[in-house]
This record gives sequence, C-alpha cells and structure tokens, in this order.
Amino acid sequence: MKIIKVFDPALCCPTGVCGPSVDPELTRVASAIFILEKKGFPISRYNLANDPAAFVDHKEVNQVLHEKGTDALPLVLVDGKVEKVGSYPSNEEFAIWFGVDVKELTLEKPRNQLL
Repeated sequence: MKIIKVFDPALCCPTGVCGPSVDPELTRVASAIFILEKKGFPISRYNLANDPAAFVDHKEVNQVLHEKGTDALPLVLVDGKVEKVGSYPSNEEFAIWFGVDVKELTLEKPRNQLL
C-alpha cells in the first residue's frame, strides 16, 4: 500500500472554509483526505505554518523548497518520492494511488426531504 504525505503552504486552516471566501480546491482535498483516513489509508498532511519541522525532516521536500521556494507547495510525496509539485492531487490520482473507486472520495451532500 502506498504512503502519501501532502505538504501544504502556510494555511490558517486546511479545509478552505476560513477567511472571507471558501477555497473549493482546499475543501475537496480536505474531504478526500478525511475519507481516506477514515478508511485506514496511510495519508498525512502537513501545514508549513503549523508543522515546519516536517518540511525540514523530509529531505526531498527540503530540497525542492530550496530549489523552487514556497511556490512549490503544495507538494506530495508518494512512498517517499516527490510525485506532485505546485498543485494538489486530483481525486482520480488519490483513487489510483490507493486503489479505490474515485466515487468513494466525494462526500454526498445531505438531501432535504420535502414533506
């Protein structure tokens, strides 16, 4: 099974729902990671503002940051190798890496029943 580590730029929150506007990309990624974690898959997420030591401790991440700066974030390691730089993985990429159906990575919206 693959081990995924996502390294975020400095964020006030990983969900994208803080601040004056919602970032749908952050919301999508947070949702997919939450679902994968609940299924027991080995996925971790690190925020530069809250977990700077993780960026130093992972030599691959540290090297990319020295070469490209923080514009390289988000950065994704798959089994310790840099797989993605400068953008978040799509739900399709998460699904391929973990061998799940991409439909499993989307939370269903609650449906209001009309009486």
